[in-house]
Amino acid sequence: MLRQDEAQKVWDTALKMIAERKIPLRKQTDSMVETDWVDWVSEDEDVTIGSRYLMSMVETNNRYGFKISLIGWRENGQVQTVSTTNKERYNAFMTNLVTTRYDSDVRAEAARRAQELVKQIPITMGSDRSGFPVIIARTPYDVLWQRLPELLPKMGFTIEERNQSQGTVKAKYAAPDDEFWQQVGVKPIELKSGTYTFLFGDLGNRTSINVTDSAGKPVNEALLKEMVPVLSAVVDKK
Repeated sequence: MLRQDEAQKVWDTALKMIAERKIPLRKQTDSMVETDWVDWVSEDEDVTIGSRYLMSMVETNNRYGFKISLIGWRENGQVQTVSTTNKERYNAFMTNLVTTRYDSDVRAEAARRAQELVKQIPITMGSDRSGFPVIIARTPYDVLWQRLPELLPKMGFTIEERNQSQGTVKAKYAAPDDEFWQQVGVKPIELKSGTYTFLFGDLGNRTSINVTDSAGKPVNEALLKEMVPVLSAVVDKK
C-alpha cells in the first residue's frame, strides 16, 4: 500500500501514460478508468491479442493503493474467455507500463531537485566539530564536490590535484582581474598568489571548507571570512 500522495502520483502517471499511448476509454471517473481494447503486438503470439483494463485507486483504513485488472480478452478480434496464465501475463504487461513510467518520472524529478540543490548553495562562516573556524556550505559533500571543477577556477584557482575520499583539492591561486570582482560585486580578497590546499569535511547535509597554505598552515579566520562572499557570488552566478 502507498501513502495517499504516492497513490495519487501513480494514478496521475497512469492517466498520463494512457493519454500518451492514445488508449481509448469507455468510462472514466476521478478514481477509475475502464479502457477500450488495447492491442498487443508480440512475436511470441500467433494471434493478435486485445485486452481491456479497469484501473482504479483503492483505499482501506486510510491506506491507499492502485489496482489494475484485466476485464476483457480477444484474439484476432474475437472476444474469448481469458486463461489464468494470459490474464496474469497481460495484467503484468499493463502494470509494467505504468510502473516503468512512474519510475522514470521519479528519477527525472530527483535529478531536477538535485540540480536545483547544486545551483543553490548557501555559504556562511561556522565551526567544524573541533570548534575551529571554517566556511560552511549548506549542501551535502558529494553535491559540492561535483561543482568544484567549475567554482574554483572562477575564483582564480587552477586545480592541480583532487582527492574526493580525503576531501582535498590542491590548487594554484592567481588573483582574478578587476572585471571579475566587478561582476561578482565583492571586494578582492587579500590572498597572495601561490599554492593552497582546500580541505572539505562531510557534515551530513553540510560541508565544511578550510584552506591551508603551501606549508600546510591554515589561513587565518579573517581571510576565510573574505572568501565567503566571493564563494557565494560564484555559486550563485549562472
